Amino acid sequence: MSADVPTRNRRCVLMKRPQGESLASCFDIQEEQLSPLQPGEARVRVEWLSIDPTQRGWLNPGANYRAPVEIGAVMRGAGVGTIVESNDVALPVGAQVYGELGWQSYATASGQGLFGVNVVPDGIEPRHMLSIFGTNGLTAYFGMMEIGRPSPGETVVVSAAAGATGSIASQIARSLGCHTIGIAGGQEKCDWVREAAGLDACIDYRSDSVTEQLRNLAPDGIDIYFDNVGGELLETAIDNLADHGRIVLCGAVATGYEGDLPTAGIRNYMQLGLRRARMEGFVFFDYLNRFPEALAHLSGMFGRGELAIADTIAEGLEAAPGALDGLFAGANLGKQLVRL
Repeated sequence: MSADVPTRNRRCVLMKRPQGESLASCFDIQEEQLSPLQPGEARVRVEWLSIDPTQRGWLNPGANYRAPVEIGAVMRGAGVGTIVESNDVALPVGAQVYGELGWQSYATASGQGLFGVNVVPDGIEPRHMLSIFGTNGLTAYFGMMEIGRPSPGETVVVSAAAGATGSIASQIARSLGCHTIGIAGGQEKCDWVREAAGLDACIDYRSDSVTEQLRNLAPDGIDIYFDNVGGELLETAIDNLADHGRIVLCGAVATGYEGDLPTAGIRNYMQLGLRRARMEGFVFFDYLNRFPEALAHLSGMFGRGELAIADTIAEGLEAAPGALDGLFAGANLGKQLVRL
């Protein structure tokens, strides 16, 4: 037990489902009295929140790969914090932990595993458990290695290459000897992709013709397209695929994850047939038994200085909804975090 036991909690609660408006208007900050811990529970002071595009999908009424967040519930999300009170010997007071903590000041943890709370391994910067050693790193690894299956010399194009997942996926391909091309929005992001992440080139979709740039940079076609955006960029990539190309369907931020069908579908999908290409989706926890493999690979790259990461940090619980909004406006470089 801790001598400094919290009694009140601040929570960011979903009050209504978004209907095209700013997400900030859909949430309310509420206070609650904390209940005493039960056997096997621990109290976590939440210090970092992970902000991810997939959270927008959880606000829609229909389930995707997770059930929707219920109206009146604290917003679901990964976080990092410190145990301040515990009735669980596996989660001692003072331990730094990561897991599904939610958008709140204090989380009550019970159980470990994929959606539980786990102790941060020794020697790891805790907030990196929300990016390189968390969902983003695992998604990048399995998407690139299992769906993309890159070989040295192949041309790999990654959209949202300055984002939390795209930046890792593209660097995995680069480290395997691929010719790597990023797509990002704005000079600052493109400079980071080339100079920090070490990609061969980066296309600024805001000022360049992506079609022309891909024809110049990938004259023999794209072997692997790691898609985080969807929409017109996906169509452009399909038009520039090499024979037997692979498209990794990771995300679609261009849709806004608003739940409704986009106004237009993939109009050129028959190019997949003509190119004998493959387009495949996945969810990272499909590979739960291979997490140690992925984390070992990422840890090795990071330890050797082969993996650059960037953080964009917002301050305070109130900033979380706006930070999620910002992902769909391209406001973040690298991982979007909220520091409480």
